[in-house]
Amino acid sequence: MYNYKTVFYTLGTLQIILGIFMLIPVIIQLIYNELDSGFVSASIITIIFGILFFLSNLDHDKNIDLPQAFILTALSWISIALFGSLPFVFSELNLSFTDAFFESMSGITTTGSTILVDLDNAPKGILLWRAILQWLGGIGIILMAITLMPIMNIGGMQLFKISSNDNAEKILPKSKEVSIRLIAIYSTLTFACALFYKLFGMNYFDSLTHSMTTIATGGFSNYNNSIGHFNSALIEINAVIFIILGSIPFIAYIKYLNGEKKIFYKDAQINFFIKTIIISVIIIFIFLLFNNYNSEISLLRQVIFNVVSILTGTGYVTANYSDWGGFPLIFFLVLMFIGGCAGSTACGLKIFRIHILYKFFVIQLKKYIFPRGVFVLKYGENILNEKFVSSIISFVFLYIIIFFIITTLLSISGLDFVTSISGAATSISNVGPGLGGMIGPNGNFSLLPDFSKWILTFGMILGRLELFAIIVLFIPSFWRRY
Repeated sequence: MYNYKTVFYTLGTLQIILGIFMLIPVIIQLIYNELDSGFVSASIITIIFGILFFLSNLDHDKNIDLPQAFILTALSWISIALFGSLPFVFSELNLSFTDAFFESMSGITTTGSTILVDLDNAPKGILLWRAILQWLGGIGIILMAITLMPIMNIGGMQLFKISSNDNAEKILPKSKEVSIRLIAIYSTLTFACALFYKLFGMNYFDSLTHSMTTIATGGFSNYNNSIGHFNSALIEINAVIFIILGSIPFIAYIKYLNGEKKIFYKDAQINFFIKTIIISVIIIFIFLLFNNYNSEISLLRQVIFNVVSILTGTGYVTANYSDWGGFPLIFFLVLMFIGGCAGSTACGLKIFRIHILYKFFVIQLKKYIFPRGVFVLKYGENILNEKFVSSIISFVFLYIIIFFIITTLLSISGLDFVTSISGAATSISNVGPGLGGMIGPNGNFSLLPDFSKWILTFGMILGRLELFAIIVLFIPSFWRRY
């Protein structure tokens, strides 16, 4: 029988850390005189389970191999979402387990979809906990994308190995080397974002929570109107800057600190990401400009913010883009799928896959024109072989198939076409708000049937963990092999 002690030892460690973080909102509850036993109870339960897992697996092997990497990836996110839902269950909000788990999974996967109706008057402890979940989910996916996913060879993620001779057995020591620097960079960006939010008019609490959900590109806000509540150009500019900083590969920051001062200009993924933002803003702005929108400056501000927010999967909103017409809605639906950079907190298909597929199709067209020509597919300094491209094509194909399956299941549950198709897109791409009146920028997910919420919850973790990390666990041959 296969030994999974390393997996459960790691899960125990994560649960202990999660339980400790649950005590932080207690400080806010004391400040705002909202103290109850919910967070303390949730913390005690989580830490006890963590200690049991930790102590019962002390004799674990210090290395981790490929099957353990798949199992650890799935179980870590599911267990954190499960225990992370306890503060919602024990709160005075009277949430069902379905709603509590939905909110927790939305937080830890940095999706940003919410079932909370009256955010303006929600308890401060719960608002902080939602921000903490997204902050932890942001740093968690960065570490996973840089350490675990490359050795699992999921959809081209092997392109982002820390070094060319990385293998499964080296992954834990390698993660320890990079994790401290990544956490330091992530924390510094969060602190800087909070500082500027405060300078631009937010109070201390709002600047703290919004900085955590901004850098995590999660999008949870303390208000029903999201960032639009503040109606501040400076706050929106700050949000856009730090959303972009959270959406570029964090390994680029490490390379910059190591002396590669031109990395942000040379990196193919970052360049294509910025170009995508600029082109998208121009297209939407021109369309709206010729459709009787009067204030060009105000319009440009709204377009820039919402394009960046939707593309990166952040989900903050400053305007009801559902009223912009049919074309912007379709365009935003496409942006939901694209996402940000690999190795960042952003979601979606990832820019590098879109860029590589674009290069691949260009080469295929050239082969039709020049049948005897020899064309080499390169991405940055890497020469890509057919096996690598096939893994990306299969990933994108599976992504589309799962999208249509989720859409179909949502429609079966009784949702209308727009809600079904945008709900599927926003869950698998971890965006947050959908389209239409119910789950659009001015709505939430509270009125959906429980069946729909569970489908969307499953879609969130599928999208966040790059599909294959979850799906492979349902294949019998995976277990027979190991």
